[in-house]
Amino acid sequence: MDINKIEMNLDGIYGDVRAILSAARHKVASSVNLVMLDAYWRIGQRIVVHEQSGALRAGYGQELIKELSRRLGEEFGHGFSVANLKNFRQFYLTFPDPVKGYALRSELSWSHYRLIMRVDDIDARNYYINESASQGWTTRQLERNIRSGWHQRLLRAPDAPAHDDDDVTPQTILKDPYVLEFLGLSSGPTNRERAIEAALVTNIKEFLLELGRGFSFVARQFRVSTETSHFYVDLVFYNYLLKCFVLIDLKADKLSHQDIGQMDMYVRMFDDLKRGKDDNPTLGIILCADKDETIVRYSVLSENEQLFAAKYLKVLPSEEQLAREIEARCVLVHPSEGGD
Repeated sequence: MDINKIEMNLDGIYGDVRAILSAARHKVASSVNLVMLDAYWRIGQRIVVHEQSGALRAGYGQELIKELSRRLGEEFGHGFSVANLKNFRQFYLTFPDPVKGYALRSELSWSHYRLIMRVDDIDARNYYINESASQGWTTRQLERNIRSGWHQRLLRAPDAPAHDDDDVTPQTILKDPYVLEFLGLSSGPTNRERAIEAALVTNIKEFLLELGRGFSFVARQFRVSTETSHFYVDLVFYNYLLKCFVLIDLKADKLSHQDIGQMDMYVRMFDDLKRGKDDNPTLGIILCADKDETIVRYSVLSENEQLFAAKYLKVLPSEEQLAREIEARCVLVHPSEGGD
């Protein structure tokens, strides 16, 4: 047989066998991961039940965990420190009924659950579980997203599980504010639009993760031409879940009426000249350094479902700063609820 044909056949067989082994290893890893998660949960359950039986004795739980850690360490080695046993205990207390409430996800590791179980809000915990599993977040990405208040920054938290793409709307994907700490921008006012744009393109992988589900990068300085003029959109993306183009215009200063008018024009032009017959209406996001309540309230932003203005933060916000940003956004979205 010709040597080239042998190599071609070998390449084909090798690819098939490699795929089979990779799939098998993934299944084994997932199975082992789920078995260990179940074991940790049941250990936590056993500790809690035993603690409750001796609840009247002062310090009983602490002494129980210390002694249990010592004995388990002697027989099973590392992994059963006092801190870990307390984590198993908290695992059970946080997810008391994994069958009815929190089905353990084989896609997630123990490290994922250790991070998620420290989130106080139940809805946020559910969201992070589903999103981490469906989007393949690493523990590092999950920790960053929890710290940046990802769930709180969504315009509207999804009612359906995060992996249910049938119920996706712009409000369940888009955020305000966006956190761009990965750009390493200075905190001063010296950053101009082109510098921010260049930094975003350089760090496009991180920016796509921050944008959220379904985004793919299309172009920078995308030209839209009419019979008489050329216009350039800073960044253009396509979201395959929303089935539409998403235009982003960067503003290093506070949002202005002119910015809103410009984005409104870009969206209308894009819908007319670039939108495909199967695409949904184009969305426009003005990503700005700051917003003014009055401008948002009395502009087309308040009634146009295709236009959004979002603030960007250059550093990870503290809990207090994030709370202030979310509160300000709620006032902007529901100005009539603010009281007179």
